[in-house]
Amino acid sequence: MKKFNTTGVCIPEKHYMADVSKKIREIEKMVAEGKYFTINKPRQSGKTTILYLLKKHLEKKEYRVISITFEDFDQDIFSSINTFSKEFLLTIRDRFEFSGDSKFVKLIEEKVDTVNNFKDLSRFITTMIRKSNKDIVLMIDEVDKSSNNQLFLDFLGMLRSKYLFEQQNQDLTFKSVILAGVHDVKNLKLKLGSDEEHKYNSPWNIASEFKVDFELEVDQIASMLKEYQEDRNIDLGSDYFAKKMHYYTSGHPFLVSKLAEIIAEEILRENESSWDKEYLEQAVKIILAKDLPNFDTLIKNIENNNDLEDMCIDLIVDGRKITYNLDNPTIEKGELYGVFKNDGGSLKIHNRIYEQRIYNYLISKIENSLESDAFDFRDSFIDNGQLNLKEVLERFQVFIKEQYSDQDRGFLERNGRLIFLAFLKPIINGKGFDFKEVQISQEKRLDVVITYLEQKFIVELKIWRGEEYHKQGLKQLADYLESQNMDQGYLLSFNFNQNKEYKNQELEVKNKKIFAYWV
Repeated sequence: MKKFNTTGVCIPEKHYMADVSKKIREIEKMVAEGKYFTINKPRQSGKTTILYLLKKHLEKKEYRVISITFEDFDQDIFSSINTFSKEFLLTIRDRFEFSGDSKFVKLIEEKVDTVNNFKDLSRFITTMIRKSNKDIVLMIDEVDKSSNNQLFLDFLGMLRSKYLFEQQNQDLTFKSVILAGVHDVKNLKLKLGSDEEHKYNSPWNIASEFKVDFELEVDQIASMLKEYQEDRNIDLGSDYFAKKMHYYTSGHPFLVSKLAEIIAEEILRENESSWDKEYLEQAVKIILAKDLPNFDTLIKNIENNNDLEDMCIDLIVDGRKITYNLDNPTIEKGELYGVFKNDGGSLKIHNRIYEQRIYNYLISKIENSLESDAFDFRDSFIDNGQLNLKEVLERFQVFIKEQYSDQDRGFLERNGRLIFLAFLKPIINGKGFDFKEVQISQEKRLDVVITYLEQKFIVELKIWRGEEYHKQGLKQLADYLESQNMDQGYLLSFNFNQNKEYKNQELEVKNKKIFAYWV
């Protein structure tokens, strides 16, 4: 029986999969036009699966496809041109042998010992193309494995030379060459040290721009859920869950499959035949608490790049509006690692789950220096099993006054909202969940949706910028409460004026009750 798959390549016969045939057809069109290109996407974004499906599709279209990965190559193989050239051919031989292409197996075995350099390899490729009754497509996955190696760049230079000569009817070469990895060849400078900068010489300037988006669309997610629904005889609103999964993941293939897997295998009870709508929010809470390699890579890339961390803070804590500009090296790096995305010309964190996970990371750094007594007072915030959020906010006022009254304004303005979230965490931990939603406006609001058991609260966190902005903010919060079908909400304003007052008010705005607090 099929399962949702979140490790390795997805196989249609074994796994529930989104219908990505539209993407495959778009790539096939590039192959048919003889394009050479690079598929550079972050890890676990579906590259290997797309390459597998593309290979199967092209073979049905009468292409001969050679699909290899540099992950199979030991670093010693890149030690010399002679070693690399022979291993490259032997790897191709293995693929032909597995597919039953005995003619080419024999050809390689006869010629491999005569191939000692890239010129010899080039001549062999010409001979192989001439003897083939089908166009040959070369796919190489995990090109990052050697992308800081001059030998690899020379190999690309050989392929480039053959491509250009074929355009002039002076050589024969592969119909299409597809390189796949995290880094594009044009980004190799990111992986070369300063003493190696001379290696970067654009050996792949023949490559066409690759525009196929790997993120799953809502209908593609729905196709996967419908297959599962029919196969398991499960009652679920596939359109609803597809839209909500897309809302949280922005169509990230791994995250979509992982949420579905969590619902199917961790939340759905035995003999239960339907998915409740609340299961998705439960799955989001569960996935955020998991120690996943995908999250490890996300946080590692932010932790190892201070400029990335600063830009994440600008976006999701300070609410800055940043124009998407790929010429900005930090933005380029963040998109390369899957942290950022282009959202209609504005820079955004790629998806809400990543945004929340980054928040958790930033909060953890604040927690290390937080001398909070929130955990000690935890029971006083719970009345008959219900969270009393007003008590929490009042205690937070006292906490800020006692612990941070002497802190400089810059520190509090940068970290105040993270301090509140770190203060809140031990109170709701285990029974509650908080989800952040940045609202880009003059107010630079941060809306926090807090759940505790069956309770739900909306708290708006913002920096005090005067009475007029405050009134606008109250109206915006009331509108947001209306969109969430909530009758009351909470407003926490961080006031950095010297003569600030720690106060609270109960207000009514557009028939919504709002409890406002100042710290």
